[in-house]
Amino acid sequence: MNLHEYQAKEIFRKYGIPVPAGRPADTPEAAVAAAKALGGAVWVVKAQVHAGGRGKAGGVKLARDLDAVRSAAKAMLGTRLATQQTGPEGLPVEKVYVESGSDIAREIYLSLTLNREKGRIALIASSAGGMDIEEVAAKTPEQILSVTVHPAAGLQPFQTRQLAFGLGLTGEQIKQFQHIALALYKLYLEQDTSLLEINPLIVTKSGQLMALDAKFNVDPNAVFRHPDLAELRDTSQEDPMELRASEHELNYVSLEGDIACMVNGAGLAMATMDLIKLHGGEPANFLDVGGGATSERVTHAFKLILSNPKVQAVLVNIFGGIVRCDIIADGIVNAVKSVGVNVPVVVRLEGTNAEKAREVLTGSGLKITPATDLTDAARKVVALAAGRAV
Repeated sequence: MNLHEYQAKEIFRKYGIPVPAGRPADTPEAAVAAAKALGGAVWVVKAQVHAGGRGKAGGVKLARDLDAVRSAAKAMLGTRLATQQTGPEGLPVEKVYVESGSDIAREIYLSLTLNREKGRIALIASSAGGMDIEEVAAKTPEQILSVTVHPAAGLQPFQTRQLAFGLGLTGEQIKQFQHIALALYKLYLEQDTSLLEINPLIVTKSGQLMALDAKFNVDPNAVFRHPDLAELRDTSQEDPMELRASEHELNYVSLEGDIACMVNGAGLAMATMDLIKLHGGEPANFLDVGGGATSERVTHAFKLILSNPKVQAVLVNIFGGIVRCDIIADGIVNAVKSVGVNVPVVVRLEGTNAEKAREVLTGSGLKITPATDLTDAARKVVALAAGRAV
């Protein structure tokens, strides 16, 4: 679960991480009122969407008078902002964040995330702040510094100083950097985050360090422990189909292809998508109905994948271990009868009660193409999606 910048900065303030003064607004007039309340002569108006790259996409505007604040807010609110991370469809802008302008001398990148290879939290920093960290990693990896944190010892002051020296900070700036890094680490642990990122962490012309931006991702498996964070969820920023899937405890990710997949087990789902690609097709989604799937859940899953107008064929690939194949078959029959299907459906069922499941499908009178194994299923669904006979 992601938070907006203005939400993340409010939490940063509670942990003593310095951020510029700012206020959210949902109308142009509210943006002007926010600028007046902040005072000063320069403000920054920022579109609030769950994506990076806002500046390059026109989602961050500098305003030197109140009319410019109003114009910037009016141009953003009610639109969809498309960045490198959102794709061409973009995300809706329902709020802007009006922030006091800052005198920037330097920009630094700083983040905390899990290094999965080492199984430890990593504190990452770079002197190339303000840029896409992926681009920095690809072109100038020597500019990226990192330390890993031992879970028993926690982040140590000497590690923060090591990074500060590597960034070329001096004197009081080293102490400020240490304070920010240790506060971020405390926040990371206490709020069950999966990513905390400040890009850029600026050094002002007066030598002060300040978080000019904030990215705050919460581990979705831990949200139940943080009802205060759950209240900050903005579902308008989420894929509508993925949101519907979560309501029925389905693991769903939208993709760009035209072959819908319904599989039980994340590993089998990945293998299924790989084989579709291998045989020249493009999967329309990742969908794992889970090991404890019920007929009702399978029905919801089938309705979900068929609601995608791009879908030209459906591949159901179930290995019955914990979940019985006949339950899946009942769900398929119920879904097809209630929704209606005008695209080919290929089904591969193996495992517990597989024979019974085949009898259910055969006796349903539905036009379903059986497959003997996964390779056979992939070949058939790719051909049918392309309009070829099998």
